Amino acid sequence: MVSETWPVSYLPPLRNPVRTIGRRTFDFDHEIVVMGIVNRTPDSFVDQGRTYALDQAVTAALAAAQAGAGCIDIGGVPFSPDTPEVTVTEEIDRVVPVIEQVAAQSDIVISVDTLRPEVAARGIAAGAAVINDTSGLHDPEMADVVAAHGATVVITHSLAPPRHHHHRPKYIDIVTEVKAFLAERVQLAVDHGVPESRIVIDPGHDLNKNTLHTLELTRRLAEVADLGLPMLAAVSNKDFVGEVTGLPTSDRMPPSIAAATVCVLNGARILRMHDVAASVAAARMIEAVMGFRQPGYLRHNMS
Repeated sequence: MVSETWPVSYLPPLRNPVRTIGRRTFDFDHEIVVMGIVNRTPDSFVDQGRTYALDQAVTAALAAAQAGAGCIDIGGVPFSPDTPEVTVTEEIDRVVPVIEQVAAQSDIVISVDTLRPEVAARGIAAGAAVINDTSGLHDPEMADVVAAHGATVVITHSLAPPRHHHHRPKYIDIVTEVKAFLAERVQLAVDHGVPESRIVIDPGHDLNKNTLHTLELTRRLAEVADLGLPMLAAVSNKDFVGEVTGLPTSDRMPPSIAAATVCVLNGARILRMHDVAASVAAARMIEAVMGFRQPGYLRHNMS
């Protein structure tokens, strides 16, 4: 059996670790959740439009559920400001049909990757349970929408206004500043009626940060986890992985999993990853090493 006295005291304690989100319940004290990614855009930096067609987007989301993802993040607008502008109507037309079809066929938790309150409201009405706001609630109305609909919100550290560059970012202490930003935005959400039990934080790897910033943030992530809320780490295939390894995007999954593992050991409990099957396998291994779960079977040196 797994030891009940496994020394996890180095991990900051979570408030409200057991959460019902959508149609699933997670225990973030004993579970690592993989969030799959479906970009319904023609110009995603990873899949280059592979899931732009509606049927392909739905198929990818259902495949992620089958591979063990606990959540799927559906986006209709690239984060990069260098891509063409997408109107609110276009964004809704991209994400809502995917949400509707996936919600009808699976109990996987559906997240909408959006900065717009209007899109968030339509997405929740269609079956989404999470709003992934990578702007850090730049528009406070987003908090109102989340509160009114009983959704969960992911609050991300990001300094620049939506779809604007933040050239040559500078920090005196990257970790202290990220933590302070997230604490302030969490309080904003609470002030707008979102309970802490429906807030997840994201330190924003690479967002308005250079690679040195992101590496320091990763190795000191426990200091951010000390806020006591479940933390999402979005490291998959990002620029810092490429700059460290020299690998093209298509070959970055192994080092992405390595970075994700460091994040988990420092308190992250949700991993936003492109390769769901590989990431789920890694998450199950990490859970076993940390004493969160028992092995699936025992044969080695057992006879």
